[in-house]
Amino acid sequence: MRLLKSAIDAKHGSGTATLLPEEPEDMWHAYNLIQPTDLLRARAVRRVSKTSDAGSVASQRITMDLTISVTSTDFDIGSGQLHVAGKVASENEYVKLGSHHTLDLELNRKFTLEKGDGWDSVALEMLREACDSTNRAELWAVIMGEGTANICVITEHQTILRQRVEVPVPRKRKGGLDGHDKGMERFYSTTLATLLRHLDLGNASSSAQTDKTVPLLLASPGFVAQSFLAYIKAEATRTGNKPLLALLPSILVAHSSSPHVHSLSEVLSSPTITTKLSDTKYARETALMDKFTTLLRQDDGRAWYGPKEVERAVEGGGVGRGGGVLLLSNALFRAHNVAERKRWVTLVDRVREVEGGEVRVLSSLHESGKRLEALGNVAAILTFPMEDLDEEPEGGANNNGGEGDEMVI
Repeated sequence: MRLLKSAIDAKHGSGTATLLPEEPEDMWHAYNLIQPTDLLRARAVRRVSKTSDAGSVASQRITMDLTISVTSTDFDIGSGQLHVAGKVASENEYVKLGSHHTLDLELNRKFTLEKGDGWDSVALEMLREACDSTNRAELWAVIMGEGTANICVITEHQTILRQRVEVPVPRKRKGGLDGHDKGMERFYSTTLATLLRHLDLGNASSSAQTDKTVPLLLASPGFVAQSFLAYIKAEATRTGNKPLLALLPSILVAHSSSPHVHSLSEVLSSPTITTKLSDTKYARETALMDKFTTLLRQDDGRAWYGPKEVERAVEGGGVGRGGGVLLLSNALFRAHNVAERKRWVTLVDRVREVEGGEVRVLSSLHESGKRLEALGNVAAILTFPMEDLDEEPEGGANNNGGEGDEMVI
């Protein structure tokens, strides 16, 4: 994402940012940045009807810059399309104030965003992260079986299935040659060609050509992944493909229970792979969720989940320096309720600025984020044990603004 213009008052949170999405990952950032009540200005095409003096009606498509007050967003992960619905907030000769319109944000088309409640600390952090040019693919993965391969890219924020490869492979037959080996050869050839198109190793501007080498993970039941690696090595040597030869040291092979995409989370959570991918944000967050789960099983008062329990832990100073970690899902910051969003922004600010603890906002499109979602979208690893956070204090619900909605371990 390129920041074209920023007019944000960091102290008061007022102002606008003009952004240009340049890669599919940027649409995910835009989806997280744009929230209900925000003002969004972008190029729009709208059909306008005009009635002549004679009473005839003619319609034409008009291109204009339109500002809407956002009411909802719809993000299609597969296509990377972002649709933002709202009410027109700035009238012009073609559109009435308050009428409904949906802006379709696209790559290489700028938009200007003004936060309805100001740019708080979380929104500013999201903006900085969106415009960080080093945030690209962290891992490519091919989850495969005989005749089937799923090519995925894992970024800091989402796991995307880029393409599925299917090549018919005859079954092995006892006694004598058959078409199985030739079928596997065709399958490996097709999969490698497809993978190279996505990796685009020859393009210096590709995400694979950053200062760090992006690892490639091959996983399968049996020996399919290992055989595919041998095929890649042979082809790289035969063709003298220098970018492919340079990629070989960063290729990892792992076992998966199936050739389907859902097996990816199982592979990435294995200690062997986690260690090798320790530099990636995804691996760090997976490790944190594993640590949380371990502490939760030990039941020693250092792992708590649920909104009220975690808020009480923060209030008690349990999520601070020395190992305290606040885990939040980014879904919390897309809440339509403004007060609800401010609730979590306030909690983040307290942990970071007052308590000195670590804050991790997990993507709801990663396996770690989905695990957190099952725990109510908020959890914490404490620096010291705290007991009875799931019990109402003296005075009951009057001290906490409500009752009956906390999650009890």
